Amino acid sequence: MKSQNAFKRITLFVFALGMTSFALSYASAHKAPAVDYSFKVHNGTRCYIDELKVSENGKSWGDFDLGNGVAPGQTMTLVWDKSTDNSKCEWWIKAKFADGSESKAAKFDFCEKNLILDF
Repeated sequence: MKSQNAFKRITLFVFALGMTSFALSYASAHKAPAVDYSFKVHNGTRCYIDELKVSENGKSWGDFDLGNGVAPGQTMTLVWDKSTDNSKCEWWIKAKFADGSESKAAKFDFCEKNLILDF
């Protein structure tokens, strides 16, 4: 009788261990995808946007890669670099145009979903 109880316990333990292993492997294989923080830029002017300048503090500025720029009337989706994932949501942004002019810097909340910046 004792050997049957021991066998049942071992069988139950192995089954529980197998189920736990399956649950852990399933959970690790189905992780939530990484979040890409993105926003759209719409060029409502008559001049190409050549550059977008961004800044956390409004003093030191970095560049967004726009490729060939944003044509008049065009809307482009931009994605933040992963290095900014742990930064604040509020950033300053300004556009530099092909004619040499520059927009005023404005503060935006880039954690906002479906954000469209209109220049």
